[in-house]
Amino acid sequence: MANPKTTPTTQDVINYINDLPDQRRRDEGLYLLALFKKITKLEPRMWGPSIIGFGSYHYKYESGHEGDAALLAYSPRKQRLVLYVLTNFDKQEALLQNLGKHKTGKICLYINKLADVDLDVLEKIVEASWKKVSKRIDRTA
Repeated sequence: MANPKTTPTTQDVINYINDLPDQRRRDEGLYLLALFKKITKLEPRMWGPSIIGFGSYHYKYESGHEGDAALLAYSPRKQRLVLYVLTNFDKQEALLQNLGKHKTGKICLYINKLADVDLDVLEKIVEASWKKVSKRIDRTA
């Protein structure tokens, strides 16, 4: 069975953000860092080469595949910001309708730039997601 591709690394989060080639993306990365830290009250870790994660939990599927993952995370990628926050929390769809310009995947929220969205609504989304996922936090990680 293959090992998970996205695992915690020792890469420094601030150095990663500061090394992003675009100033706007650096500013957005730092904004999201402050937001996630405020909500989770946790220090971030790099997961793989480009994901900034908060907290962790262990998962195991019926297939036997298992691993660890961040509870909440984001990645300030070149094309768009990717926030790993869609956890089917209460009122998720209503908040997304009021967010502004975005796209969604199964657990991902894709935003081209923070100026496209209502930051108060974004904060509510991260808070609601954290409220749901923090119940399964791995206190040993």
